[in-house]
Amino acid sequence: MRIYLAGPMRGIPRFNYPAFHAAAAKLRAQGHEVFSPADRDIERHGCDISLGNSKGDEAIAAKEHGFNLREALADDCEFICKHADAIAMLPGWERSKGAKAERALSMALGHLVIYLPLVEAISA
Repeated sequence: MRIYLAGPMRGIPRFNYPAFHAAAAKLRAQGHEVFSPADRDIERHGCDISLGNSKGDEAIAAKEHGFNLREALADDCEFICKHADAIAMLPGWERSKGAKAERALSMALGHLVIYLPLVEAISA
């Protein structure tokens, strides 16, 4: 199954990348193709933009790495619309504007919605 991974990022230390990495690894180990926004940010910018960003501050990521929220959400929505079969929601998604929008888009498209339990973060 092709799964989009959604969850809170902004305002969370390291943009919550460790939780995204752990959940993506677990889903991939189960045989799924996973689109993780954390992986996509790293791929787009050529480095882990979360390192040293203890507050998950979007302005710091923009200044230091050229992060652009519009570009990131465009990539995310493109995968959801063109490729995803399901969306997996990380804990805390209810407090994230982005994750709520991604869930609404997925539901409008009839995707399976998976609510993930808290997973142990792995070292990235």
